[in-house]
Order: sequence, then structure tokens, then C-alpha cells
Amino acid sequence: MQVQSLNQNGSNSSKVDLPESIFGQRFNAELVDQFLSTYISNSHQKTKGQKNRSAVRGGGRKPWRQKGTGRARAGTIRSPIWRGGGVTFAHNYISTSKKINKKMYKAALRSIFSKLHQEDRILVLDDIKIDEPPKTSQVKLIVQSLNLNNAVFILPSKDENFMQASNNLYGIYIQTVHSINPTELVKSEKVVLLQETLKSFEELLV
Repeated sequence: MQVQSLNQNGSNSSKVDLPESIFGQRFNAELVDQFLSTYISNSHQKTKGQKNRSAVRGGGRKPWRQKGTGRARAGTIRSPIWRGGGVTFAHNYISTSKKINKKMYKAALRSIFSKLHQEDRILVLDDIKIDEPPKTSQVKLIVQSLNLNNAVFILPSKDENFMQASNNLYGIYIQTVHSINPTELVKSEKVVLLQETLKSFEELLV
């Protein structure tokens, strides 16, 4: 499959081949759904939680005897009705991390990229060069030249200059081939790949 590659000014440059094994697969909705739900579930911090009456420190001794004081009976100072006591229906975090094996991971990404190609949401660039010092205006000019509003750039490796220059641009997300966020791929209007990115995909996803 051949597509038109552009330079960063938006002009036609040359034709490039998209690997059939990555961009020409049948869309597997069930696999992609499982992949996305696993990714979203594992991205949660999962630090929420409170302590119930047994988890709060202290309160082992009965505060006063059962009868004869005139006060209401009490068995512990960590009862939920006491200040500093436990929470009645405390939310205790239970680990629900899911796992997806490498074979499913690769197949799901191939399925997503194939769907993006079918919907004409893939854009290929020759390369991107950002001058020193990196400025937002440089990336803004590239984005305007390519007529992008909501896009994900996937780079072959981390480019500090490009990432720094695009930090303040709304709707523009930067990823590398080793840290792909599938939820952003699915939501974005366009996915921009470099020619070097395609070569990396052939090594990682086939």
C-alpha cells in the first residue's frame, strides 16, 4: 500500500509503502475493546482508600467500664461515631490490574492502525526538524501547514526539542513507538507518523 509522504511544510514529497502486515489487517473490535479497557484500568493510580475501625491505630482498650458511669457504653475509641475513629463503609483498594500478553498487544495495535488507515486518518511525514532553542511557534507553523486540529505525533525516539516546543499546543500529543497511548490514537482526528517510525513499527509490531 502506497501513500503520499509530506514534508513538514505540508508539500508533497514522495510515495512511501505502508506495511500490509500492520496497516492492512481486519479490524478486531473485541480485541481492541479488551486492549483499551486493560490499558485504562492499569493507568489508574489506585491509591484511593480509607481505614475502617479495625485498621485505625489505637483503640485497643475499653475507654471506660460497661456499667455505672452514666455514660453510653463504648468498646473502643476508634468506633465510627468517635472523632478520629474509622470510616463506616471504608473503601479498601483491591488490586484489579489486568495483563495483556505481547501477542495480543501487537495484534491490537495492528488492528487500530489498520482502522485508522481505512478511515484516512494516517498522515506520513518525511521528518520533523525543530531549531534550537525550541519554540512553540515552530510546531504551531507545522500544525497549521498540515491543517491539524487534534493529532497524535508518533516519533521513532524521544525528541526533547519537539516535545518541549509542543507542550503548550492544545490537541497535539506526542508519543514514541515505545510508549504508545491507544486511547489517544482512537480519539484523535489524525495520527502523524514519520518514515523512521514506519521502520520501527516493522521491527516492533510484526
